[in-house]
Amino acid sequence: MTQIYVIGHINPDTDSIASAIGYAWYLRESEGVDAVAARAGALNPQTAWVLKKLSIDLPLLLNDASPRFEAVTRRLDSVTPESPLRDAWAIASRTWGVAPVIEEDGTPFGLITGSSLFAYLSQALGPHPRMQETPLSEILAHPCKDVCDTDVPKFKVYSRIRDALNQILREDRDDFWVIEKSGQYVGICRQRDVLNPPRLKVVLVDHNEPSQALAHLEDAEIVEILDHHRLGNPSTHTPIRFKVDRVGSTSTLISEQIEKAGLSAPPEIAGLLLAGLLSDTLILSSPTTTDRDTNAADRLGRWAFIKNSPLAGEKVTSYGEQIVSAGAGLASREPDEIVRSDLKQYDSGNFKFAIAQAEVTDLVQLTEHLDQLKDALSTLRDKHALDFAMLMVTDVVRGSTRLIISHEPPELSDLPYPKQPDGTRRAKGVVSRKIQLLPVVLGLLER
Repeated sequence: MTQIYVIGHINPDTDSIASAIGYAWYLRESEGVDAVAARAGALNPQTAWVLKKLSIDLPLLLNDASPRFEAVTRRLDSVTPESPLRDAWAIASRTWGVAPVIEEDGTPFGLITGSSLFAYLSQALGPHPRMQETPLSEILAHPCKDVCDTDVPKFKVYSRIRDALNQILREDRDDFWVIEKSGQYVGICRQRDVLNPPRLKVVLVDHNEPSQALAHLEDAEIVEILDHHRLGNPSTHTPIRFKVDRVGSTSTLISEQIEKAGLSAPPEIAGLLLAGLLSDTLILSSPTTTDRDTNAADRLGRWAFIKNSPLAGEKVTSYGEQIVSAGAGLASREPDEIVRSDLKQYDSGNFKFAIAQAEVTDLVQLTEHLDQLKDALSTLRDKHALDFAMLMVTDVVRGSTRLIISHEPPELSDLPYPKQPDGTRRAKGVVSRKIQLLPVVLGLLER
């Protein structure tokens, strides 16, 4: 069965990770799909705390959708250099005419192919009639090491095919080694398979914009999108399942599908989805919160807070406070980590920009870290070739934000957030990037 990777956006937040793990579980349970949860970047402290609390393993790190050599490799039977040619002949008759010759330590020695065999016979027998009368049994007794092509290129099993295409196209051969990082034999790949590798099948959750997705998304086959953000979706070759809805979290949508299927999530999965929901909605206090989010929180709490579960005895509010606390604060993280751990990139008009968000329990702490955050934001803007970058430092207790903007364009001079003496902008009552800040920024850039 073909694996399908369920993956959220780069710089994943708790809802992104929860959605990937929760929806992969749902697809396995409801549809029998071989779904694997993946992540497109490092975890932030809040998400790491939640996974540890629930004893859930980290999802697979998948930061690039390009096919790897493992996708086109076949592990053929092999012989040793001293084995008689008849052993290799037996293998070649069962493959496509190829027999790998492997050293005792597991490293490749050479390939026996039709070309290498013909070259050997031409050299060994030559044009002399008497030599050409050599019995086949005598030829098949020769050691395999004498018949090998020993100049076959090697490619590491987890390296990207796209990085080796030029070299492969220049080679006058059809078969190549695939090896481990240590040099051990993994298998053989053929040129025709390398030129048309199977695409990685992915389900995108908690995002639909290519700029926020894992690298080289165009090399993958998108089979489904499940999200709660604005549309910016990539094109697909065939129709897919696509659901974008106005709720506070993707975890809410997944919990609804679980209930609709007549299932209940295990306590750990329910607790993780609840964490994603509470994180994205600031414990159901964000303006993004809907009645469906409130109902989803009740539903997930009913599944998660049962006896003998990791969250036994918790309540939605008490659990939410722990989640928010685990991700809040500036002192425990380096400035560059703060500006990239919850970062989303956008394209609008002629601008390419990014908005990051960091949560605190008191904006007083911003003063101590402001200069370092400005420097880190400026470095991030340069690194990603952005026109400008913004950091929302959000007080999750009082429901307010201070904006730090690196290289603010004139188009944003009309932002309805007054400038402060320290150069930041005060956005009173703004806590949501998605429905409060982003629409205002886009409106100014596109007018």
